[in-house]
Amino acid sequence: MKINKNFDNLVPNYLFADVARKTAEYAAANPDKKIIRLGIGDVTLPLAPVVVEAMKKGAEELGHKETFKGYPEYEGYDFIREAISGYYKSFGVNVSADEIFVSDGAKSDCGNIGDIFSQDNTVLVTDPVYPVYVDSNIMAGRKIIYAACNEENGFTAMPDEDVKADIIYLCSPNNPTGAAFTYDQLKAWVDYANKNDAVILYDAAYEAFITDDLPRSIYAVEGARTCAIELCSLSKTAGFTGTRCGYTIIPKELERDGHNLYATWYRRQATKFNGVSYPVQCAAAAVFSEEGQRQIRDNIAYYQENARIIASALDELGIYYTGGKNSPYIWLKCPNGMGSWEFFDLLLKKANVVGTPGEGFGENGAGYFRLTSFGDRENTVEAVERIKKLLS
Repeated sequence: MKINKNFDNLVPNYLFADVARKTAEYAAANPDKKIIRLGIGDVTLPLAPVVVEAMKKGAEELGHKETFKGYPEYEGYDFIREAISGYYKSFGVNVSADEIFVSDGAKSDCGNIGDIFSQDNTVLVTDPVYPVYVDSNIMAGRKIIYAACNEENGFTAMPDEDVKADIIYLCSPNNPTGAAFTYDQLKAWVDYANKNDAVILYDAAYEAFITDDLPRSIYAVEGARTCAIELCSLSKTAGFTGTRCGYTIIPKELERDGHNLYATWYRRQATKFNGVSYPVQCAAAAVFSEEGQRQIRDNIAYYQENARIIASALDELGIYYTGGKNSPYIWLKCPNGMGSWEFFDLLLKKANVVGTPGEGFGENGAGYFRLTSFGDRENTVEAVERIKKLLS
């Protein structure tokens, strides 16, 4: 018996595990300190009331013979897929319900979608990058190339016609940098993918945080339906980090190498995935109802105000950053030329505030740092005051 040796090529620990370990060690040695965590992107507000009621109703139905449900459809129940389709129509994008697969979250689908692609494909990711894009392809043994995101290009890398990639991961608004692509920038990537017979895997997990006139979906861009798969999640938009629900969209006309990608992914799901539970799908459908949208918009506005508070403090301090608008993430340049982990230690030990070192997101993250707006308001304000006092 042999182990998949590609795992030997992974960094020893997942980034957030290292952050958690260092924080736990400091907390254990300093039990009197109040530590404020603005690192991992977990939400703090509860599920919207309309979502909770829908989940309760769905669970209650499972307790009665006449409304009991067994295995769900692999691609999700019709009612949730119709609700998602209607949501896209609300901002001018046409996605058919029968092009949607309901899943247990975008992270799972981002990691699993590689099952339908050959190991021989070259994968392009932007750097800094969400670690799952890289790690899942290292596990599969694929070649990975990087498009540099930096201060010079506003952390929005553009395609290089001299570079050939088969699979392209894009995330907008971006995790970790908070930067978001314009229509023209996305159009350049779409044109590149169609020209090179490539597929874009587009992570739209933070689209609900967009307030400017920017694309909420890659399918708002002409030509995307013949080259792009979109993955999205309710984790950040509706607080489903513990509930687990997301969706992936594959246009019916998307084909590569003589294969229809919708049909190929369906075949994969039928073998490896048994669907999302009925109560969770009921809860997710409620997110897209008129009342659900009103309630989750209130929650999103709360996090957006937290982001504004953090960004305003950085403006006061004269620190360069991206995000803070159109995104729940703030990506800042470490002051005084400090390294990412050096700044992590300074914030933890001198201000008792936890963030995420940019170095953990790739080579271009060195010297940068990520803060999130998902804390509660009181702690966010207190953390900002501590940071201002430390760096002033």
